Amino acid sequence: MPSPAPTATTSEPAARRPLSLAARSAITTGFVLAAFLGLVGVVMSVTKQQSALNNLQGQLRDAAITDIITHTDANRDGRLLPPDSPPQKFSQPGSGLYAVILGPDGYHWESTSAIGHDFRFLKPLPTGEQVFTGPVETRMGRLYYYAIGVAFDFPGRKSTPATIMVAQTEQQLEGENAVYRRTLALWLSVLGVMLIVLQLLLLRWSLTPLRKVASEMSQVERGDSDHLDSQYPLELTGLTERINAFIDSEREQRTRYRHTLADLAHSLKTPLAVIRSQLESASDEPTRRGVLDQVRRMDELVAYQLARAATSGRQTFAIAVPIASHAEDLVQSLEKVYAAKNVLCEFDIADGASFHGELNDLLELMGNLLENAFKWTRHHVLLVVQKQPQPGRGRPGLLISVEDDGPGIAADKIEKVLQRGVRGDERVQGHGIGLSIVQDIVRAYRGELTVDRSPDLGGARFSVKLPPE
Repeated sequence: MPSPAPTATTSEPAARRPLSLAARSAITTGFVLAAFLGLVGVVMSVTKQQSALNNLQGQLRDAAITDIITHTDANRDGRLLPPDSPPQKFSQPGSGLYAVILGPDGYHWESTSAIGHDFRFLKPLPTGEQVFTGPVETRMGRLYYYAIGVAFDFPGRKSTPATIMVAQTEQQLEGENAVYRRTLALWLSVLGVMLIVLQLLLLRWSLTPLRKVASEMSQVERGDSDHLDSQYPLELTGLTERINAFIDSEREQRTRYRHTLADLAHSLKTPLAVIRSQLESASDEPTRRGVLDQVRRMDELVAYQLARAATSGRQTFAIAVPIASHAEDLVQSLEKVYAAKNVLCEFDIADGASFHGELNDLLELMGNLLENAFKWTRHHVLLVVQKQPQPGRGRPGLLISVEDDGPGIAADKIEKVLQRGVRGDERVQGHGIGLSIVQDIVRAYRGELTVDRSPDLGGARFSVKLPPE
């Protein structure tokens, strides 16, 4: 059965919720730490690389001087003599450490470890000149080498120039650097994780007052509290004081509005009652009857407009109104009015079900629905109240349903019955504005009113759904 919706709306995709302050801070901190620690890692790696190159240069220079030059000599004819006992590290093939001596007249000596390798890139150096370079591409791989030009001078003999070179493969140097980089990356990662965890803990502690504000705002919205706590850090005190002032101002304004409407109702009803009484005693019957109809209509309009204006509607800071106790009071009053019908009204109200709004709105809503059911029922009325919670919402939704075992409402007459001033049966006493008032209240609370047939009792069923907040 179609449900008459108060207004038609076009569904739009929900806007993406912005990231929380904690998430923003965590992401920002993560990027900053990653960039900072990455820069530190690069600087330390470059520094270690340069330090390793300086150490390698010193080691190769010491090896050239200590292990090669001191063991090399020249004969009386100025011909170079190979080192008599080179260190063991230059005698092992594949050790990665090589020594080469270049002399005059095409003299070329290589250490045992360098046999089979190509050192044609080495050029003779002038005496006293030193070269450290690398990595150099060779057939045996990339090399770092140190070369120095020397001269063997002996009294009474010819000076013999020579170029001494000691080389080492890049693999040995890069192996040490790789171990250092892996170790550095591991410890920087551990340090970064520790700093992020520490930052998150500090953020959680720093944002505790904001979470407290949000929690207490939810309590105020649910009606569990009247105001926010006054104990907040200095930065939030101004905000919380203004929120409390806004809550007080909103409630005071609603109270003044209700009092003004009550005064207006009293002011209007008294003159209308006087006019009615004078007209009822008048002798001109046609005129009296016409004016009485207009007065009666004015009375109905005043009642409707006052009820409509008094509807508060959805409120951010509403007090939770328990439904069960007020439902019992309404039913007891209606049972006295309709005592001749001997109506049995049953309740199915969820524990803790509350209406988040004005008490007058709840009484108008349930009172009109129950009165309509009592008016049309044969004997049995059922009031159902269910909570409809939704994850992420502070207030649960609410379903209020009133069913009776009366004749019900035909599907093609539902829309007409809900119109203001229309009664389901002109023979039944009433103004025809009760259901219209219910619709106004439902609209004000962004809810939905549906009318169909009761599956259990067979009569009409009026259901009001209020969304969660």
